[in-house]
Amino acid sequence: MNRPITIKVYGSEEKCSGCVQLPSSIETKEWLEAALQRKYPDKPLDVVYVDMYHPNGKEEEETARDMIENNRIYPLVLVNGDIIAEGNPRLKKMYEYIEKLPS
Repeated sequence: MNRPITIKVYGSEEKCSGCVQLPSSIETKEWLEAALQRKYPDKPLDVVYVDMYHPNGKEEEETARDMIENNRIYPLVLVNGDIIAEGNPRLKKMYEYIEKLPS
């Protein structure tokens, strides 16, 4: 049985000032979800968008606070709690990380 992989895309409905040319955080979540499901159709993926100004639960609140306090570029992408991308995520890096995860 494959272990579930949780991918959280943190962001805001508003784009950051340096990101006007890039897709929104919600669009990035949808794009990542589609790309990862095509690449890994047999892996249990849970791709979630988290509004950094309205997080749910302690873990999401801590990550959102870190984003705001440290002026992180968003979207911020975490896989199983590890930060994989800040800003525009690269699929190659996502694939490499996911392939190293234990099954």
